[in-house]
Amino acid sequence: MSHPSPIIKKVSNCHTLILPTPWLDSSSPSLFPSSSHLHLHHPIKCSLQRAVFRGPCKSTIKIMIDGTIVAPDYRSMGNSGYWILFIEVDKVAIFGGTLDAKGAAYWACRRSGKSCPVGARSITFNWASNIVVSGLTSINSQLSHLVINSCKNVAVRNVKIIAPDQSPNTDGIHVQGSTGVTITGSTIGTGDDCISIGPGTRNLWMEHIKCGPGHGISIGSLGKDKNEDGVQNVTVANSVFIGSDNGVRIKSWARPSNSFVTNIVFRNIVMTRVQYPIIVDQNYCPNNQGCPNQSSGVKVSQVTYRNIKGTSRSQAAMIFNCSSSNPCRGIRLQDINLTYMNKAATSTCRNVHGTRSGVVVPRSCV
Repeated sequence: MSHPSPIIKKVSNCHTLILPTPWLDSSSPSLFPSSSHLHLHHPIKCSLQRAVFRGPCKSTIKIMIDGTIVAPDYRSMGNSGYWILFIEVDKVAIFGGTLDAKGAAYWACRRSGKSCPVGARSITFNWASNIVVSGLTSINSQLSHLVINSCKNVAVRNVKIIAPDQSPNTDGIHVQGSTGVTITGSTIGTGDDCISIGPGTRNLWMEHIKCGPGHGISIGSLGKDKNEDGVQNVTVANSVFIGSDNGVRIKSWARPSNSFVTNIVFRNIVMTRVQYPIIVDQNYCPNNQGCPNQSSGVKVSQVTYRNIKGTSRSQAAMIFNCSSSNPCRGIRLQDINLTYMNKAATSTCRNVHGTRSGVVVPRSCV
């Protein structure tokens, strides 16, 4: 099939991009074209309505974006939950460009207490494989900026994600049910987790991440459901956290579950004015609903913290609040140096077993 050209419709001083018909969602299945390039070149902003890119793909697809693509009014996206969605695609690469989801109006609707749509994630990959996202900037997503769900072999490189520190549920990157994801060289500052890691995530590598503001890099929350997949083989390396609420966090609901967290490494990390640099919280129970007086069934084991240094905004720089019924096991602390207002910080431990080596400051309770 020949490569269809995108249709550009001039609207006053802006451009509205209408994607080629074969790349729009429809009631009948549609394939990506066999040719391999779509170049969206706009020296000024253009708008894009809610769009679905559905596979399978016949060959490698490269999408190169120059300029800024702007979302429509949040009301026009209804309760779909997405703005730009890729489903069952293979060998798709996106380079450059900016996505501006104009989330402020949606956040204001939520704050007002009015009836609002569920909100939209800016760009989502579902059941995709061999994906590259490189050099993309995402601004003010209504909800999560980039979602990687049930995917294999995804490389996210040199992305920049921006949202105000009080914007609700604006996770930078959310990974769930996916294997072989790498996130490198990226700067993320949002109102929620810089990177959140959900059930079923395996072999996730994050390196050279700059996080803040935001809630840090979080595994979880896990264990909301009794039957839930776990998280394993996750590494965060050579990264910095600046002014974030948390640094590296593991979080689970205080309720029965067969989920787990294992083989996790946090190493070579600098914390600057982070509220809780190292935290495991297995007693998550928002509003004390559905979980009071219970303990987490999520098993946390084989977690290594190595060469983590910097400053904490709270005196308790290390918190291990583990499950009473499933204590944390195999926690390893090596060469930790965290201070609080130029003074000694403290550590807090509940139901945790592990080892320490090298110099560990604050004094370890593990």
